[in-house]
Amino acid sequence: MSGKEIAIIGGGPAGLMAAEMLSMSGYAVTVYDGMPTVGRKFLLAGKSGLNITHSEDYQHFVTRFGTASHRLRDALDGFTPQDVRTWASGLGTETFTGTSGRVFPTVMKASPLLRAWLGRLEAQGVKLMTRHRWTGFADSGLVFETPNGPVTVQGDATLLALGGASWPRLGADGSWIPLLSDKGVEIADLQPANCGFDVAWSDVFKDRFAGAPLKSVTTMSEAGTFPGEFVVSRHGIEGSLVYAHCAALRDRLTRQGHARLLVDLAPGRSLERLEKDLARQDGKISLSNRLRKGAGLEGVKAALVRELCSQSILQDPAQLARLIKALPIPVVRPRPIAEAISSAGGIRLDGLDKRYMLKALPGVFVAGEMLDWEAPTGGYLLTACLATGRAAAKGVNEWLNFG
Repeated sequence: MSGKEIAIIGGGPAGLMAAEMLSMSGYAVTVYDGMPTVGRKFLLAGKSGLNITHSEDYQHFVTRFGTASHRLRDALDGFTPQDVRTWASGLGTETFTGTSGRVFPTVMKASPLLRAWLGRLEAQGVKLMTRHRWTGFADSGLVFETPNGPVTVQGDATLLALGGASWPRLGADGSWIPLLSDKGVEIADLQPANCGFDVAWSDVFKDRFAGAPLKSVTTMSEAGTFPGEFVVSRHGIEGSLVYAHCAALRDRLTRQGHARLLVDLAPGRSLERLEKDLARQDGKISLSNRLRKGAGLEGVKAALVRELCSQSILQDPAQLARLIKALPIPVVRPRPIAEAISSAGGIRLDGLDKRYMLKALPGVFVAGEMLDWEAPTGGYLLTACLATGRAAAKGVNEWLNFG
């Protein structure tokens, strides 16, 4: 053992990965978490299979982090998607690649992986101190609120991995923001990411179709064009296909006050064919029959056309065909951050040095979703949390040894 003690605040993937690396290097590591157990959001993600990483070409993978992609590149190079799979295998969790390219544990659960991980950490001497909620700095160290009252902890370095502000009931509530901003750390406002959006549906539409999936569609925005499906909710729209456009829609709402998600309801038909098929329909038959026979639309797809198109468009085959190929759904606002899968914003990356140490607070390092980056669902979020946890641990080691 080196004799030096490291305090890691936050028991999610980034914090636990940092603990693994630092304990392997011989440091005395203690992980503090405000919840009764660690890895709670990790386990929640596992309920849908734990999308651990993605198998797409790595050169494309590293572009999925928006404006932060360049800054995260070194961390991702140090722990690639293949490294994630190898690491999981070392803990007894084999993985497979789904049809979408997403990578999952073969058991489709998070709990076996987390149990094995915690067992490894315990064997390496890592201490877990739960129900320790960090409340700030003191001259003599870090202050925590515990069931037995406040305690102060001293260490040779501190690594923060407290997450963003999505799913606050699992521990990530953004309460760290004033603790760091008071110390001169610049923080971009936290915003919902990978979330649904509110739409001003009519009562008739939402009462009948809330919960209905829109299958075999293609969606378009400034983020790109993506095929798949999403769900109509009472509030608006949600699902992984919507999440892929989240940043683009959210940022346009911020800039301009309005935004639209374009949906191709008939991606298997060209505009020209669709227009001809609609034009040959008898104008005397009902709109439902014209949409079914001319465009192959029924159910929620046909209802969506009725909901968003004017009567003049519904009677004009050319205009109707164009709208079916690019139906604009006007979104009003993102759903609340507490419902979001992840959050955007956080500690500005230019406030860190290359070791992931805060320039305003020497000896304090940061990893994971606290940082100002975001990514779509698909394994990108978890991979980057693990990678930045490793990178920050490496930074701690360099700082303690070389200053």
